[in-house]
Amino acid sequence: MFKIGDIVSRYKYNNDCLFKIIDIKENTYYLSGINIRLCANAFKDDLKIENNYYREDDSNLINLIKDNIDQISNDYFFIPGKILHIDADKDYLNRCLKFYKELNINAYGIYCEEENLSNQISKYLNDIKPDIVIITGHDAFNKFNNKYKNSDCFIDAIKKSRDYEKSYDKLKIIAGACQSNYEELIKAGASFASSPKRVNIHALDPAIIASFLALTENNKEIDLIKVLNNTKSKSDGMGGLKTFGCMIVGYPKKK
Repeated sequence: MFKIGDIVSRYKYNNDCLFKIIDIKENTYYLSGINIRLCANAFKDDLKIENNYYREDDSNLINLIKDNIDQISNDYFFIPGKILHIDADKDYLNRCLKFYKELNINAYGIYCEEENLSNQISKYLNDIKPDIVIITGHDAFNKFNNKYKNSDCFIDAIKKSRDYEKSYDKLKIIAGACQSNYEELIKAGASFASSPKRVNIHALDPAIIASFLALTENNKEIDLIKVLNNTKSKSDGMGGLKTFGCMIVGYPKKK
């Protein structure tokens, strides 16, 4: 009945979240959230096929960011901050790269599974030399044993990133996924992280924060509360530190 690529929801959770089936092993179906950075598994009897599901339109979020960024006179030229987005989910990565492109932000995307992050990230940072790095993918908190699925992987990658650049002004780090260990990610050196209330975060939440940083002048402090309130999960899902933008502004503009 079900096959890889089908869009489904789970009866156990009142069909509150849409997933794509990414693998099937024996009687277990492995799922990846369509809009929420969540991996899960389920048995066939718990799944409902969703043929007429609504795919979110990201243009509303793009317009929202444009409306909330301080406008710069056309007499000036500007260079947005450079983003390195490292993601353990190819679908989310491609969605975020399209998001940056619509905002005219220079962004590089790398697919890397969580367990390989700490071994690979120094190379990517040295090659690309970004202003902003996103370290994300999937995570989960198991309240029964108090353990996180991938938070340790994100923590190790953050520490490697801080070895590369210790200054919080020169490198902004956005890290974590659904239900990540927010306090430990911040302690490791993240500028922004998930998830203060251990909730699920939206696929674009890290990209929204990165876009605000990239499009805010480097001499202006970002409005921390406004930026977090513009994410889908808000301050329950994302938190961070006061910081400045990354965009360089100059004059005169080439005719």
